[in-house]
Formats: sequence, C-alpha cells, structure tokens
Amino acid sequence: MRIPLYIFYALLSALFASLVPIFGKLGLRDVDSTVATTVRAFIMFLFLFLIFMWQGKTISGFDSRALTFITLSGLAGALSWLFYFMAVKNGRVQAVVAIDKTSVALAILLSWLVLRESMDWKTALGAVLIVLGALLVSL
Repeated sequence: MRIPLYIFYALLSALFASLVPIFGKLGLRDVDSTVATTVRAFIMFLFLFLIFMWQGKTISGFDSRALTFITLSGLAGALSWLFYFMAVKNGRVQAVVAIDKTSVALAILLSWLVLRESMDWKTALGAVLIVLGALLVSL
C-alpha cells in the first residue's frame, strides 16, 4: 500500500512542528518573545527564499483576490506565532501545544462555515474530541 504524498508531507509537518515549542522554550529563556518571533520569522523567510531561488520559481499568478487572502493568511500566521511564543515563554509547553491544537477543531468548523466543505458526524466528533483532549492535557 502506497501512502499518499500529502500524508507524507503532513507527517513531516507534524514532526517539525513538534520541534518548534521545544527549541523555542530552550531559546526563550532570556529573550523577549516578540524579538524571538521576529528572528524566527526572518530565519524562515531566508530559508524559504533560498528554497524558492534554488527551485527557480517566479512570483506569478497573483491577482488582487489571491494576494489579499495570502496577505491575510500571513497576518494570521504572524499573530499566531507571536501569541504562541508568548505562551511558550510563560507557560508549560504541554499545555500550550494542546491548546494551540484546538486550532484544528476551529479550522474544521470554519471550513464548514466559510468554505462550505462537508461535515459528517465522524468529523464533528473528532473535532470535539480534539478540544476535550486539549482540555485534559492543559488542566
């Protein structure tokens, strides 16, 4: 059985995402969380820019609607990182990552409300269990 490529990428994403709070907590000991978030964003920009250049990509295909939503996505991501690092610096990593993962349940709800994606009882139950699991871990 062959694993679909998106699942492989999602597993790699989860692996690297699990390292963010660990490395972040170790690095935030004597550093302001906003400064750390800015440095992190700059490092990410440089890394992604180098990948972009190495692959020979060009910036194209952005109409005003696409650019608006990509910009909003970037702003939402920046705010997420900012508050995430504030939480990691001041709290228990286990609680922070659990609460942060309620974003999965919220994204499921928003995909149903905004994108009109289908929602069955298994998906809804899974989202509720994610929230309940986050509560159990964070309390």
